[in-house]
Amino acid sequence: MNLVNYRLSTNTLKTFLLVFIGTILLTISAKIKIPFYPVPMTMQTFVVLFLGISFGYKIGLATVGLYLLEGIIGFPVFSNSPEKGVGLIYFTGPTMGYLIGFLVATFVSGYFTYQTNLIFIFLKLIVSVSIIYVLGIAWLGILIGWDKPLFEIGVFPFLLAEFFKISILAILAKKLIILRQII
Repeated sequence: MNLVNYRLSTNTLKTFLLVFIGTILLTISAKIKIPFYPVPMTMQTFVVLFLGISFGYKIGLATVGLYLLEGIIGFPVFSNSPEKGVGLIYFTGPTMGYLIGFLVATFVSGYFTYQTNLIFIFLKLIVSVSIIYVLGIAWLGILIGWDKPLFEIGVFPFLLAEFFKISILAILAKKLIILRQII
């Protein structure tokens, strides 16, 4: 019985540690802006997909959920916070659809990871990132109006950077899946 309790507490502690480290990675990835054409690139979507692949969808969802909760309660974890606000007001701003999309993308990228086919992984990551942008545009449309050029504002400037990040992750995915089995 003691061995069972020990394993349970060890697994719980390991999960909490992974979630905490994941939120730190997400925060750092949101703050670093890499010069890229046509707009600067953050590594947030890279880390969101990375968490899904390497932690699995359950721990990945817990990580992204905690990250969003940290931002909602006022920690300056989001990309343009505290410069453009913090908390629920920032969360419900123009980026809310993208932020909620992080949850779905983490789930999709973390699911079906028994597949190690490079093309399957690449397509799964494209679907994952597409979900982020579909939800992002949907929220932008609600917030600023459907008559605006939503694709040109909310997706097009980021396509090249996303393709770059997805390509790197697809190449690394086999190693990340092995990492997940160790974790």
